[in-house]
Amino acid sequence: MTTAFPLWKKNLYICCAASFIVSIGMSQMAPILPLYIAELGVNDPADIARWAGIVFGCNFISLAIFSPIWGRLSDKVGRKPMILRASGWLGIIMLGMGFAQSVWHLVILRLMQGCLSGFQAAVIPLLAQETPKEHSGWALGMFFTAQVSGGLLGPIFGGWLSELLGFRDAFLFIGCCCLLGFLALTQVQEKHKPVPAVQAESTASFRQICQQSTILGVFLTTILLHFSLSCIAPILTVYIQEIAGNIDHIALISGAVFSAAGFASMLFASRLGLLADRIGSEKILFRCLLISGLVSIPQGFVTAPWQLGLLRFFHGIAIAGLMPSTNNLIRQLAPPALMGRIFGLNQSAQFIGMFTGAFFGGQLAALMGIRNLFLLVAALLLIDACWFRTKIITAAKP
Repeated sequence: MTTAFPLWKKNLYICCAASFIVSIGMSQMAPILPLYIAELGVNDPADIARWAGIVFGCNFISLAIFSPIWGRLSDKVGRKPMILRASGWLGIIMLGMGFAQSVWHLVILRLMQGCLSGFQAAVIPLLAQETPKEHSGWALGMFFTAQVSGGLLGPIFGGWLSELLGFRDAFLFIGCCCLLGFLALTQVQEKHKPVPAVQAESTASFRQICQQSTILGVFLTTILLHFSLSCIAPILTVYIQEIAGNIDHIALISGAVFSAAGFASMLFASRLGLLADRIGSEKILFRCLLISGLVSIPQGFVTAPWQLGLLRFFHGIAIAGLMPSTNNLIRQLAPPALMGRIFGLNQSAQFIGMFTGAFFGGQLAALMGIRNLFLLVAALLLIDACWFRTKIITAAKP
């Protein structure tokens, strides 16, 4: 029975279930955040866009600072305690956001969220460590599928829930979802034994990794990828209002557009993970960067929400290959004694990209217009694709 259903698969399915639950809760926030900010007393559309970027991105500052610390600690004490810490704290913070009285309360809570949270940063090293290398692409693709499946349902459900119950109760529901994920994760079993601190320092260091340039290149790609994604996410609802005018059920429509990319990622993530196991994650990463850059261009010229939703669907296919591929490259290259730290550094790169994207995206949208922001995103992705093709793929070859 153990051979038919190994421990790494059990852990994978538990983590996928928990990620699905947490993602349903967390993905509700982005489409309703601008509307919640308006309810808290911010009325000017440009100010709403700025505050949405700040609130959405400010917790990435503390996440970027603390992720390497938690990653290093996970190498010493184990991955499971870090997973439980992150999921439990996330639920508490989301409950607190339901009681916010001003936009500054949201900023403070989001900063506090980053200090002890970092759910994905905690789960991915455990899955990477426990999964055999020959199956890691598929496993990380499955985890990403669960994550984006929750992201698919979350915005639609959150838009419906906010119209039915109000924004505060929607955030209380987010917190409850995260706490349910915490309960599911208590069933994870960790086979890997932490390496004692002295032994870890003496047997492995970042300088001894054979392909340092490839890992550093992945870090840079992670920053640019999440910068481009976070430029758009917090202001997408504002953009839909701009192209659709004053229509009813704007929260529900925005949730559907958000979900288009998640639906595509749900369909393609595990398939692209299997393909990455066969041909190499670096090739998948390059091709998906190219596709995401090209499909970003027409998003700046749409005239109706359904057009934006269709393009976001194709964008979601590219994202389904990008995120698992970056994690799988690290899994293939990082030694076990340093895996938590390297994943922590990559998560810091992700959060730096998210914060700078969310913060400057809101400012740039107010300054140059949201349509031009899509063209800027396209340029960044295409430049990164060309750079990755010429500098990293060659270095990644054994």
